Amino acid sequence: MLGALFAVLSAATFAFNNATLRRGVINTSVFQALSVTVPLGVPLFFIGTVLAGQLGALGDFGGLNLLYLAAAGILHFVWGRYCGYRSIKAMGSNLSSPVQSTNLIVALGAAMWVLDEYLTPLKIAGLVMILGGSAIAVPTARNKKAPVKAAADGTAPFEPKIAEGMTFALLSATGYGLSPILVKLGLSGTSAPFAAGLVSYTAATLFFLLFLIPRGRLAHILMVDRRALPWFVNSGFFAFLAQMFRYLALAIAPVTVVTPIQRLTGIFRIIFSTLLNPGHEVLNLRLAVGTVVSIAGAVALTISIDFVAEYIELPRVFLEWRWP
Repeated sequence: MLGALFAVLSAATFAFNNATLRRGVINTSVFQALSVTVPLGVPLFFIGTVLAGQLGALGDFGGLNLLYLAAAGILHFVWGRYCGYRSIKAMGSNLSSPVQSTNLIVALGAAMWVLDEYLTPLKIAGLVMILGGSAIAVPTARNKKAPVKAAADGTAPFEPKIAEGMTFALLSATGYGLSPILVKLGLSGTSAPFAAGLVSYTAATLFFLLFLIPRGRLAHILMVDRRALPWFVNSGFFAFLAQMFRYLALAIAPVTVVTPIQRLTGIFRIIFSTLLNPGHEVLNLRLAVGTVVSIAGAVALTISIDFVAEYIELPRVFLEWRWP
């Protein structure tokens, strides 16, 4: 019961992180957002590592472990987050969420290649639902201009940039999909997730600093709208909380319980984004249906076929078929 509660809290804080980020990037750049949210993770995870008693575990990581964890941090917190932020800025968190769910497809493909995972009929159904839900949620050319109310802050009504948003949502899915595989490889032989998170965030921060070298880039970062700073700080803080609740949930509950519950982040995103960002988000029936279908697909993708068989009588071929 407690593990399920932590999983729900993780889903909710992930969603709130996206909603606050969306509010911050309305009138600022993605680089300005990253300059706050990425470095903020280092002190927060350092505190978490100390409180969890895992600081000494940093010395237990081998060179290959550190390499995997550093690569995971760069791929997730710099590449994935940059592309995700660009998508949210272009078409809002609500529309971006179903498309970013395709990161599960990337993760499954990588797991099949690296970790000898395999496809089952249930997983294939999940893949189809994720792709179908994304297609339903994003407006077609005929329905491209979804009605959005005028913003409460007096700015012009939000018109989503579908092509840009779709492109960067799919690109973010590569970072978010591949990073869990690298984390799993990095944690091989160890059990210190907070220390691992500290390594990943530190590597991501150092890598991000390279982008400040070109002339004028640092000046651009320092020119961030002060009104956006609280939203970026909130986003970085809630991203840390989401990861913390996720680790706590996985420590006391099975993955087959935690992962499907975390897919509720799509529902929480619609709630928080609509409440915090009226006039800057799309909300319609297509989006609601597409989000629900994508979440159902994510659940199907992460639940074991044996788990389902405990409650539903299935044909033998459905239970035994595997690929490859």
